[in-house]
Amino acid sequence: MELGIWILVFIGALIILIKGADWLLDAAEKIGLRMGLSSFVVGVLIVGLGTSLPELISSLAAVLKEVPEVVVANAVGSNIANILLVIGLSALVTKRLTVSKNLIDSELPMLAISTSIFLSVVYDKVVTSGEAFFLIAAYFIYIFYTIYSGEGDESKSAFSFGRPDKVMMLDAGKLIIGVVGLLVGAKYLIDAVVEISILTDIAPGIISITAIAFGTSLPEIIVSMRAALAGKTEVAVGNIFGSNAFNALMVVGIPGIITSSHFLPIDEKTFVYGVPAMALATFIFIISGISKTIYRWEGMMFLLFYALFILNLFEIL
Repeated sequence: MELGIWILVFIGALIILIKGADWLLDAAEKIGLRMGLSSFVVGVLIVGLGTSLPELISSLAAVLKEVPEVVVANAVGSNIANILLVIGLSALVTKRLTVSKNLIDSELPMLAISTSIFLSVVYDKVVTSGEAFFLIAAYFIYIFYTIYSGEGDESKSAFSFGRPDKVMMLDAGKLIIGVVGLLVGAKYLIDAVVEISILTDIAPGIISITAIAFGTSLPEIIVSMRAALAGKTEVAVGNIFGSNAFNALMVVGIPGIITSSHFLPIDEKTFVYGVPAMALATFIFIISGISKTIYRWEGMMFLLFYALFILNLFEIL
């Protein structure tokens, strides 16, 4: 009975967390455009950050609740889900995902570099405070390079920042509600993880790399699926680049600085199964990105790989 209640708390908190991120993202995007930011900057700084907020907030809540092993497991699990599950489903619902932009120029190398940096940091099963600072610095370099390489997009919104109007105030209110939703959802999500872990004798890291990672990847799934069905395949694929870089660098980096233990431990299952699976999934994604087309059969293979990862994680296979 108690387990059932905590599972309901977990699901409810996850819904609040995701909805809070959705409201915050929507309001922040509108406010950014009304302030005259270019659509490219809004896309990189607001949309890219917004879809990864659930991962970040839940990881911050984890270190504050003193379950730091959740952090790396959450980031690793989310990146695996983003590639194998999100791209797999997006390719499955369309005949193929095609990207016209040459991804070799910037996106693919930056994804490879950010993933390599993350892998070099976690090889010893811990992330120290110094390494966390390094991850954050790497992300700012990533953002700078992304904005610099896309500086040709100077399109501005028709709105300009001026006296706050009724619409602006409504968006500000929506943004505040979104932040509150994120904080409340994250608190009860981690509370539920701890209690479910105790009641089922399943390590928090395992719950994080599966259930939390899947749940916090729902914004990416929704955005990419909608984009794929609408024929906007570049959005479906491009959404994953910024999200995975943010997860690998900031979702681990920021909690790594504020943790009271001065380091983030990596549980055995995440290190043995999760980290290699993330590296392999990223490599496959990069190879697919070079050809600029991901076919339906590749999407099915991505989904199969994800299923195999989950089965291996629970030692069913």
